[in-house]
Amino acid sequence: MDRISRWIALIAAALAANLTASLAVPALAGEKAPEVPAEEVAPAEEAATEPDEAPDEDAAAGEEPAADGDIAPPGETAAAAKAVPAQKPVRPALWKIADEDTTIYLFGTIHALPSRIDWLQGKVADAFEESGELITEIVREDPAQMQMLVFGKAMLPQGETLRGMLSPEEKAEYESALAAYGLPAQAFDRFEPWYTAVALSTVPMMRDGFASENGVEDTLQSRSATLGQSHGALETAEYQLDLFDTLPLDVQKRYLAQVVEDLPTMKDDLRKMVDAWKHGDAEELARLMNAQEDDPALVEALLTGRNRKWAEWIGNRLEEPGTVFLAVGAGHLAGEGSVQDQLSANGIAAERLQ
Repeated sequence: MDRISRWIALIAAALAANLTASLAVPALAGEKAPEVPAEEVAPAEEAATEPDEAPDEDAAAGEEPAADGDIAPPGETAAAAKAVPAQKPVRPALWKIADEDTTIYLFGTIHALPSRIDWLQGKVADAFEESGELITEIVREDPAQMQMLVFGKAMLPQGETLRGMLSPEEKAEYESALAAYGLPAQAFDRFEPWYTAVALSTVPMMRDGFASENGVEDTLQSRSATLGQSHGALETAEYQLDLFDTLPLDVQKRYLAQVVEDLPTMKDDLRKMVDAWKHGDAEELARLMNAQEDDPALVEALLTGRNRKWAEWIGNRLEEPGTVFLAVGAGHLAGEGSVQDQLSANGIAAERLQ
């Protein structure tokens, strides 16, 4: 196959959002990379000082369109608000795995969200507040240390450039995609294809009002600290970065090509995924991700292999008493090869609560 499917681009975008606070993306955020020569990143940083296109009001406010049924547009009159169709309740899917003395709540997250989606309520809030321990994919590290880690993995060797790796057709499509977002052609010349793909996949989210501080993990982490819960992780940030950094070069280039191709529709794709997540529609989430057409090795590395390890972790954790709230990306809890499928293969049942 010439390109990886949209599903991998979206899974990778979700992983990227989990690391967004530490992904020093000079072309997008104007941040300076630690110990990287200024001449190598300055062009991208200078571009960040130029004003972007003004986003629409909904995106700037981190709001969803009124048609989505959650938030009325700014300035809407009371009379017009009454005409908005009845809102669907926000009820993301929640599962429970339990034995005699252990309960593990399994919750699918969206790592970056628009503002004002009230999801921490009802059964989810009850399960979370009942828990003494929060487990997420990673516990975020110090941003300065993370920047050093990211750039240590993402930079190309001296004398190599990203665009130098691309065919004339790939280069033209890539440069056109950058220009569409007001980014200079040389913005990511010093970076490996995987990093460039990760950075570009955050652009539609950022410009549409998605932010990691609105995401599930940040909300849970803040609330967990207030409740005095312990907070652990299934993986480390370095491990997640290595999922990309260790991909073969041809796979990295396919990933970048897919992101470039999907950038114009990624905003809508992400919104559809968020809508399915809000309403606990795991089947629709699986359909949107369309995993069955992907490179098996890539699916194993980014999804099913991790799901298998997490199911093993759950099985081991059941040997210890207590109540745990386990929050992982929603894509891991939908479709064939999900965490629930892996648990079932191990003889462990996951009960759907909502």
